[in-house]
Amino acid sequence: MNRVRALRIYVPLAFYAVFLLLPFYWMLATTFKINQELLVTPNPFLIYHWTLEHVVNLLTQTRYLTWFGNTLALSIGAMLLSVSVSYITAYAIIRLRFPGSQAFGTAIFLAYIVPPAILFIPLATVLIQLHWFDKLWALIPIYATFLIPFCTWVLIGFLKSIPRELEEAARVDGASNLMIMWRIILPIAVPGIITTAIFSFTLSWNEYLYALVYMSSPENKTVSVGMTSELISGDVFQWGQLMAGALIGIIPALLAYFFFAEYYVAGMSGSLKD
Repeated sequence: MNRVRALRIYVPLAFYAVFLLLPFYWMLATTFKINQELLVTPNPFLIYHWTLEHVVNLLTQTRYLTWFGNTLALSIGAMLLSVSVSYITAYAIIRLRFPGSQAFGTAIFLAYIVPPAILFIPLATVLIQLHWFDKLWALIPIYATFLIPFCTWVLIGFLKSIPRELEEAARVDGASNLMIMWRIILPIAVPGIITTAIFSFTLSWNEYLYALVYMSSPENKTVSVGMTSELISGDVFQWGQLMAGALIGIIPALLAYFFFAEYYVAGMSGSLKD
């Protein structure tokens, strides 16, 4: 590789890497700086005096661990519910081809593009009628309302890429639709399912509006709501604790993408072919 070509490739990549990683470095630096350095410092990008004070205060003087546990439980529950329902729905639309399946698939896509902010008033009415208001687990079916259309849409694209000859061979051997769906198609669809699971988990983890409106008790708050409501008072921002909470909060999503990156790429490639 000659020098000109190397510059054309690596210089843009270097700028992109700096642009991408700068917010994370800023969180890291703010987390481990003493308060005096957050206000006055010769160079804001350097840490002159390291401290764990913000992390310790966040974990011991706030309900951050409770918020973290709430968010983790909600994200896993919403992910399991959404991916399970979406897989069954996508399989029925693509493989069973019942009357109106194409229109049903189009309706799911249209449901996906509806902004969640439009739905929060009707959903609030439903929660009040069911006496589910301020119940943490109620957010799981609420999150599913915007996760299932998205997951179904992704899985429809992935299931289209699986050859029909596999099903036909299984039918010749006497397999039922249920056996084909769980024993033949499901193992092949694992990359697509993991892709939708990662997206579902990430979207649930970052959700803010529904958790803010429907949860009022401090012990039922999620990380995003708890941090903004408890660590910001008027015009006073606890920047050290806020950045520490944000830094800890990205760990679950980071681990999910790190351990399942190969399946994620395979799943996205399969869904994008169609």
